[in-house]
Amino acid sequence: MKILMIGDVVGVIGRHVVQDELPRVTEKYRPDVIIANGENSAGNGRGIQRSAVRDLLEAGVRLITLGNHAWSHPEAVDMVRHESHVIRPANFPPGTPGRGYAVIPTPAGPLAVVNVMGRALMEPLRCPFRTVDEILKKIPADCPVLVDFHAETTSEKQALAWYLDGRVSAVIGTHTHVQTADERILPGGTAYLTDVGMTGGYDGVIGVDREAVIRRFLTQMPVRFTVAGGRTQFNAVLVDVDEKTRKARGLKRIRIDEDTSFDG
Repeated sequence: MKILMIGDVVGVIGRHVVQDELPRVTEKYRPDVIIANGENSAGNGRGIQRSAVRDLLEAGVRLITLGNHAWSHPEAVDMVRHESHVIRPANFPPGTPGRGYAVIPTPAGPLAVVNVMGRALMEPLRCPFRTVDEILKKIPADCPVLVDFHAETTSEKQALAWYLDGRVSAVIGTHTHVQTADERILPGGTAYLTDVGMTGGYDGVIGVDREAVIRRFLTQMPVRFTVAGGRTQFNAVLVDVDEKTRKARGLKRIRIDEDTSFDG
């Protein structure tokens, strides 16, 4: 089973990059299923909207995960409650709309995708470690599992991967918007990458207009952030899972931008 996970899609420009690059990436790598983190895919780069879901699904994405900006748009509450193609972090408090995991069909068999959020330097949610423990009890034992861990710190991400090693097929980090170069397969067969990176503007600061971000750091005053335009980047990771053992047998970072012209 080949799983393509696209890093945080930022703004309309990020959605356009997915639409432009995904056909070439799909042709080259032939994934069985495509997942994308869409928590920044709204037009203003914060949260998610129905138009973003539509654009990503039409581009070929099968499931959209979220994160700490899940509720930035009022329409997201009702959408997440009813949209089967969108999941939100499972460790939000009980009663939060939507689902924290989904089991989806692929040509290579069913795949479970779990979305959890970190607590270090983020909101004080329920423990992501114990949350995944609870979810794994509900997923068939023979079903591969990919975890999107939307977290700030490298230590928390690495710790969760080691905690789940041998029990899930992959732990892929999102949220920082900067692709890391530490891809590996842990001893128990779990593929790991600290952060898959982002898809959107290349010349900004994590997808935001760089002048606004610099001004914020210089003045410590409130500044209105806008999505970066101009050159673009596409960041993703391809995970190859043995559907019989549920263990990863390979993973490959994919990076496409106008400086490096490097994909994987």
